[in-house]
Amino acid sequence: MFYYLLKYVVLGPLLRLVFRPRIEGLEHIPEDGAAIVAGNHLSFSDHFLMPAIIKRRITFLAKAEYFTGPGIKGRLTAAFFHSIGQIPVDRSGKEAGQAAIREGLGVLSRGELLGIYPEGTRSHDGRLYKGKVGVAVMAIRAGVPVIPCAMVGTFEIQPPGQTMPRIKQVTIRFGKPLDFSRYAGLEDQKAAIRAVTDEIMYAILGLSDQEYVDEYASKVKAAHTAEQPRKFPRRQR
Repeated sequence: MFYYLLKYVVLGPLLRLVFRPRIEGLEHIPEDGAAIVAGNHLSFSDHFLMPAIIKRRITFLAKAEYFTGPGIKGRLTAAFFHSIGQIPVDRSGKEAGQAAIREGLGVLSRGELLGIYPEGTRSHDGRLYKGKVGVAVMAIRAGVPVIPCAMVGTFEIQPPGQTMPRIKQVTIRFGKPLDFSRYAGLEDQKAAIRAVTDEIMYAILGLSDQEYVDEYASKVKAAHTAEQPRKFPRRQR
């Protein structure tokens, strides 16, 4: 109930009014039945803008940190994500990844839309990074289409580290559904799931026109953070 209240009465109309999103390819979202919407991830605003313009309910696999933050802010954030039906995902290891796949397959088994960011984390520099293969495993095992999605302009309105978004028009593009039925039964084959994932990322790239980096975003972000000069406190005289 709260999800639809936010979507149609409170947050959805407000986001449409403020950001005036330009929407392309919305007809590619099926009116019913299970499907995966796989998009690039440039900004915290992505969590709200894309669901606001899709008529159907869409459930995202969201990072567990959104549900475990400290203090009042953390509790409010967790309550918000729980209320809109988002599923916490632990990204700390292989077993955690399997748990995320099970949760996603549960959503698809109910004939619903599942939203996922194959990069696994937000882009820290606006580029598109190598996709993780969980999206391919779910698409093959559930036998559902994947609709590629590109958020354009959200990095500029709210890059990582910026709390309040800038007011600027964004574009949301959906591509034609990708059919991977030819890979049926091959979700345990590394070559197959890598090929499917790369095809999904290529479709997103075609919609977003980003620069592509054939490395995982988490690895590049970690290296970038390690290279930053350490700040030492000034010595007091």
